[in-house]
Amino acid sequence: MLYSNDKELFELMRTKLYTSVVGDILDRMGRFHQFLPAEVRPLRPEMVIAGRSMPVLEADVTGFTTEHAHNRLLEQNFGMMLDALDDIQEDEVYLCPFSSHAYALIGEIMCTRMKIRKAAGAVVDGYHRDTKGILALDMPVFSRGAWAQDQGPRGKVLDYRVPISAGSVSINPGDIVFGDLDGVVIIPQDIEAEVIEQAYEKATGENFVAERIRSGLGAKESWDRYHIM
Repeated sequence: MLYSNDKELFELMRTKLYTSVVGDILDRMGRFHQFLPAEVRPLRPEMVIAGRSMPVLEADVTGFTTEHAHNRLLEQNFGMMLDALDDIQEDEVYLCPFSSHAYALIGEIMCTRMKIRKAAGAVVDGYHRDTKGILALDMPVFSRGAWAQDQGPRGKVLDYRVPISAGSVSINPGDIVFGDLDGVVIIPQDIEAEVIEQAYEKATGENFVAERIRSGLGAKESWDRYHIM
């Protein structure tokens, strides 16, 4: 057994695995749509994130509050965002992949609360703001880039810990979120043990093949022998 608990699992992923090898295994298993959009990148190239997803459902709004709304959440600043920040657990990822890209989905104060809660980090399919402050926290954050426009009068969190979709990716609470410089991939819980085991085997094999190629083995001969490329 490669790991006995989530702490060991996420450490293994951060130090021994990478998103491309995990994606290859998911492809082999017929899970062809597990990567978030390519525009979602780490704030620093060396950032790696691994944790359980806490999906957050975001919706566009107009104005800080909407009086006499049928949905009382529209009368609250940020909707349920503050509740979500107070509920995030250790080694969970604040995952918000749904918005119009018209405002920043995350900022320094939000990340500060996440760090106090010992969250694994945050992944948003949208923008972040307060870049200097977030970087100073030294917590993994992935986004489409920096933009200071606030979500306050433009977006609200309608719910959290609910199934959501990001493009063609379906995400459930507790699915593994794994991100590095090459992207962010979602590993469904029902196949996570098999994916991690096979990804570790493939990563080990790729390291061996890379060493053989550095020693002079040709690409075709390498493929014919090891079927790794």
